[in-house]
Parts: sequence; structure tokens; C-alpha cells
Amino acid sequence: MNVQTLERNASAASRQQGKGFVEVIDVVKKFGDAVALNHVNLTIEKNELFALLGSSGCGKSTLLRILAGFETATEGKILIDGEDLARVPPYHRPVNMMFQSYALFPHMTVERNVAFGLRQEGVPRNEITERVNEALDLVQMRKFAQRKPHQLSGGQQQRVALARSLVKRPKLLLLDEPMSALDKKIRQQTQFELMNILGKVGVTCVMVTHDQEEAMTMADRLAVMSEGEVVQIGEPTAVYEFPNSRFSAEFIGSTNLFDGVVVEDEPDHVYIESASLPVRLYISHGITGPLGMDVSVSVRPERVVLSRAKPQQPYNWVQGVVKDVAYMGSYALYRVELGNGRMVTANVAGMVLSQGEAPSYGEEVFVSWNESSGVVLTK
Repeated sequence: MNVQTLERNASAASRQQGKGFVEVIDVVKKFGDAVALNHVNLTIEKNELFALLGSSGCGKSTLLRILAGFETATEGKILIDGEDLARVPPYHRPVNMMFQSYALFPHMTVERNVAFGLRQEGVPRNEITERVNEALDLVQMRKFAQRKPHQLSGGQQQRVALARSLVKRPKLLLLDEPMSALDKKIRQQTQFELMNILGKVGVTCVMVTHDQEEAMTMADRLAVMSEGEVVQIGEPTAVYEFPNSRFSAEFIGSTNLFDGVVVEDEPDHVYIESASLPVRLYISHGITGPLGMDVSVSVRPERVVLSRAKPQQPYNWVQGVVKDVAYMGSYALYRVELGNGRMVTANVAGMVLSQGEAPSYGEEVFVSWNESSGVVLTK
């Protein structure tokens, strides 16, 4: 077992005990009568990259600003390394924030931008030079030290902003939509670069983003937020594969939802009847709840199979007509219209497309999935 595995196991154990490097305890934030945060609780481990994910207005940026000290919680506590920061002003907190706009001083060189915070604190000149060079080396920007921000690309400006945030050696680094100013190709490359840099430094990081792919790629764990509340917390794969609500299922990636009623529930399986399907839905595990309970079944598009022949299985299938096909490169996105007018989405792999086996527009097909592909969402 390697060191990283041991560290992750230790982090998991401490989370189970309710202890963390950053603790958000029952935080409420009100702006007049409007509730921006409603009793939010989070535990973030040391050296963890934690993402706050949600749509505009969900409260994620408000929580980030409370961590930074730019806003004060109406109720609750914020602890960093065991210290209550409720009355500590932003400039005295062991926290640094990288803003969405990068907020670089246009009249200063890269070197002076990175050194600014240290100069304000009165750090000795020799130490400033050493720490600035170390930070610029870390982000591979030392050769651009004498350039001004307008002479840099968006990705280079982001690295300078990151170096300026890290040079003060904060206990907690806050990232506000760190990739939003970059185009898609550069964003994908920069995500891995940023992860590697933060891994080398070993800083605890909280990132705010509305980009699901960004959060899934970068975060050790993430919190899905909606209307000022935390809907679900977990590792990206767990949140994607096992959403705990309709909101999580629909917000993280895309999914097909089938509403129905539980008609049989055993320890090893559950049957659900849905008006959308001519056969029952079958899930290969039991659930907790009474017969007749209203539920939804979430099936991800990549788990859906399209076929011209009727499936042999007596469950989890429905017939429809291909209404839309969008070629996405490595796969094609199919939208199949069922008899009741609703759409089911399926991803068909590029290999199937290249072999000419995929159905075409207007063709009648059967939509199916296996017994382990659905996730039951209770209401």
C-alpha cells in the first residue's frame, strides 16, 4: 500500500469521526429576508481538493466568500485547523483566494504581482526573492517574470494568479471558477496542470465551479448545492454513479428518469411498474420502503443499449423511434421518442458507429439496459 493510499484512508477515517481540517458547522447566511445558505455543514480534509458545485444562485460563492472572510455568517461556525475564524478579518486569515478574473495589477510585472502580498506584510527582501522564484518555478513562469499581464495568454495569467496565491503559503486556498476565462481545449489541459501543482504544494483547496466536468476531473470530493443547501457530498464517481436525488442525477451529467411504483421489494431485487414502459423495471438489489411507494429510476445514457431486435429479457426495455442523432466524436448522442412522446437519450460508442451497426434517423429501435444500470431514487 503506497503513501497516497494511506493518506486517503486516514482522511476517510477522520471524516467518519466528524473531524476535518476545515469545518463548516451549521452555517446560515441571510441577506435581508433572503436565505443564501441554509444550515450548511461540511468537513474538508487537509490537502484535499474539494469542489462546491451548483448552478448560479445556489450559494456556493457565498460560502467561499465566508471562508475568505469577505462575508460574515449569520449563524454557525467556520473552523480552519481547529481555529474559529468568525472574528478574524480576511487579511489575518491563513487563507488566500484566486479570483475568477485573476485580478492581476496591469502596471506590475509578473514578478512584482507575485511579490505584492509579501511586500505588504514586510517580508525581508531576500526571502521575497527566494519565495517568488520558487512560486514562479512551480507554475513554470519564471522566464516570463519581467512581462506585464497584457503580454501573457489567459492560461499564463492564470498561472501567475496561482503563484501569487501560493507564495504566501496559505493553509487554505480558495479558487473561484478558476477555468472560466479559458477556452475548452486549454481548460482541459490546465485542469491536470493545476492538480499536479496543488499536489506538489500539498495545500488544502476549496474550488467553486458550475462546470460539472471540471469538478469531476479535479476534485477529490465534491458537494452538490441547490438553493442554499448541500444536496449530496461524495467522491465524483460515487455522486455520478449513485445520486441520492433527482436533482443530483439530473445536475451531474445527464440521465433518463422513469417514474413508477414499487410492486415487489426483496433483499436481492426490486420490481417497479412505470407508465412509460410496457414491461416492469427491474433492479438487482433491494431498497428500503413500502410497496406502492412512488420512486424514480435513473439510467445514464451510456448504460442504454439500442437494438433493432426485441430484447430477450422480460424487463427494462421499451420501443421507440430515433428522432435525433448528434455525432460527438468518440460517441454519438441518440434521442429516441417513445410512444407516449417522451424522449430517451442513449450514447452509442464510436466503434459501433464505425462498423455501420448503429441505427439511423427515423428507424424503429428497442431501448434497453441491464438490471444493474438503474439507480432507484426515492421521493
